[in-house]
Amino acid sequence: MKKLLFVSICLAMLTTACGSKTTPVAEKPVETTVATETKKENTVVRWNYGSSGNVLVTIAEEKGYFDEVGITIKPVAATAVLNALGLLSANQVDIVSNAGTSNPLQQIAAGNDFTIFGGHMVNGAMPVVAKKGTEWKGVESLVGEKVAINPSYFAFPGALMEKGYDDPLHQVEWVTFGTYDDALAAVQRGEVKYALMGTEKNYPLSQMDDIEIVSWHSEVMPNYSCCRMECQTSYLKENPDVIKRIIKALLRAQSYYETHKDEAITLHAAKIKAEPEFVAAYMNNEHYLVSADPLRNQVKRAWGILDKTGFLDANAKNINIDEHINTSIYEEALKEAKSEYGSENPTFYEKMEKFFNENDR
Repeated sequence: MKKLLFVSICLAMLTTACGSKTTPVAEKPVETTVATETKKENTVVRWNYGSSGNVLVTIAEEKGYFDEVGITIKPVAATAVLNALGLLSANQVDIVSNAGTSNPLQQIAAGNDFTIFGGHMVNGAMPVVAKKGTEWKGVESLVGEKVAINPSYFAFPGALMEKGYDDPLHQVEWVTFGTYDDALAAVQRGEVKYALMGTEKNYPLSQMDDIEIVSWHSEVMPNYSCCRMECQTSYLKENPDVIKRIIKALLRAQSYYETHKDEAITLHAAKIKAEPEFVAAYMNNEHYLVSADPLRNQVKRAWGILDKTGFLDANAKNINIDEHINTSIYEEALKEAKSEYGSENPTFYEKMEKFFNENDR
C-alpha cells in the first residue's frame, strides 16, 4: 500500500527534467498523401510544454517553420486539477513534450494509450548538489546516504544496478520533496547529503557559495532521456501527416538552434519571460542536449528499470512497450527534411541520421 501511494505521488509530479526485454514489433509504414512541396492546409495543434517552454518550438514559431508546414501551435497550460499528462488523458491537449520519460511510461503501464513519437531534451542539465566540500566518487556515493532524489527518476537506481547494487531502493534512503527549493533547503540544513536539481536551478546555483555541483544527471546515466514527446495513440493514427510536419519543423529548428545558440537563448528567454542569463545558464551547459529524436532504445531502457524497481503498474507485464513507441514517422520526416532543407546545414542532417541509427534501431 505504501508503494502504491508513493507511486501515485510520483505520477503527480512532472519531471523537469529523464532495456526492456519485450520483443519489438514491426511498425506499419504510415502513408501520407499530401505533397511535401506545397504548403499544407493549416492545422491547429494543442500543445503543453510547461512554464519552461521548448526551445525547438520557440524557434519553429519565430522562424516561421511551423507556418511553412501549415501548423499553428495553441499552448495549453496545466491546471490545479490536471497536470500535463492529465490534460492528455482528458483529450484537452494533442501533444505533451515536457513531462519527462518516467511519467508517460508509468501512465502507459497504468493503461493510458499514449505513443512516444519524438523528443525534446535528451539531457536536461540537471545538477546533483551537496554542501561545498562534500566528496563525490560517482553514483556509488549515494549508497547508505539520505538523498533528495525521486527514485522514479530511473537513471539513479538504474546506474546503481549497473554497478552491481541489486536493491537500490533499500540501499539508498530516497526522500522526495514537493519542489527543488525544498530539496535544496534540506541539503543546506544537513537533512540530506545530496539532492537532484531541476534545469531551471542552474542560474540560482551559480550565485550560491555554500552549495556546489558534484555531478549531473547525464553523468550518472549518459543520454538518459529527459523529456519525450507523446500523444494519444488514436491522435497519431488519425493524424500521421500532422505529426510528420511537426517533426520536420522541429528538425529544422534544431538545425538552426545548433548554429545560432546565442540567438536561441535570446528568443527563448523572451518566450518564457526570463532573463537571458537565466536561460544561458543551462542552455550553454554541456549537459544540456535537445533533440527531436524519439530515442527508442533509451525509452526501452527506462521502461526496464522502472519495471525492475516497481514503479510500473502490474499491468505493465501485459504491455509490449514497442507498441507505444513510433519511430517510423520520425524516420520519414527526417528523410524529407534532409531532402527539403539539407542544403541549409548538410552536416546536421547527416549527424541526425547517424544518431537515429544509434539510438532507435
